[in-house]
Amino acid sequence: MIEQIQEAPKRLPSWFRRQIPEISTLGTHRILEKHNLNTVCESALCPNRSECYSNLTATFMILGDVCTRSCGFCAIESGKGQSVMVDEPARVAAAAREMGLKYVVVTSVARDDLPDEGAGHFAATIRALKEEIQDVKVEVLTPDFHAKTDLIQVVVNAVPDVFNHNLETVERLQRRVRVQGRFMRSLSVLETVKSMNAQIKTKSGLMLGLGEKEEEVIEAAIALRDVGCDILTIGQYLPPSRSHLKIIEYKTPEYFEYLADKIRPLGFEHVFSGPYVRSSYHAGEFFRKNQN
Repeated sequence: MIEQIQEAPKRLPSWFRRQIPEISTLGTHRILEKHNLNTVCESALCPNRSECYSNLTATFMILGDVCTRSCGFCAIESGKGQSVMVDEPARVAAAAREMGLKYVVVTSVARDDLPDEGAGHFAATIRALKEEIQDVKVEVLTPDFHAKTDLIQVVVNAVPDVFNHNLETVERLQRRVRVQGRFMRSLSVLETVKSMNAQIKTKSGLMLGLGEKEEEVIEAAIALRDVGCDILTIGQYLPPSRSHLKIIEYKTPEYFEYLADKIRPLGFEHVFSGPYVRSSYHAGEFFRKNQN
């Protein structure tokens, strides 16, 4: 029998105490500072950022580092949206080229204050990357744009290779985890992308440890497949601070593997499940595997 949970102790369980090699992240920091760019790696306090930075990779975060929404799990500052920098797409493309990236992940804060909620800026960034780097693959991780088809169409028209939008948690916990998010709205975003361009891979992610039940996770996965979602990531929620949502339980690495084995038969092209998995972690590797 698979051990599914360990009640959240004061200290991280042993499988989270991994050894991080002493490798330099200075090169990535210098490039990001040179081009005055934000990353979700820093703003969301991602536990994988040292590993990714040391390999000269990062997830670019456009449209500022202040979010107009306030989710209980997220470390990004909430408040009034910042000024849109029209040269940011070009700076992202220049930095990605300097880092030698062939697969680029771009995300953003939610910008409910903008008429297009940032869709045009996503499109401009995709186009800038494709103009700057030959044969580049681009993955976008977007807000829900309130599921407005005209805004989704703006991003789809720029033809990202992967369109990612996260459910984050099961339907029952949505209002507590994503106060301004809606489960069915997020599913609608992914369904709309597929209806507009079936060649674009769609992707979503779930966090575990917030009190969800196994059957609810399976139901969420089924709902994602029903709207044509191709790729699913499943990781462990870790609270960024004591003021964020409390962790209810730690899932064991064995449970993540067990859950992935239960979900794969649903028909996803790839299910990546593990304690340290995040939406964009090793995203380029997963995409290439799915193309083989």
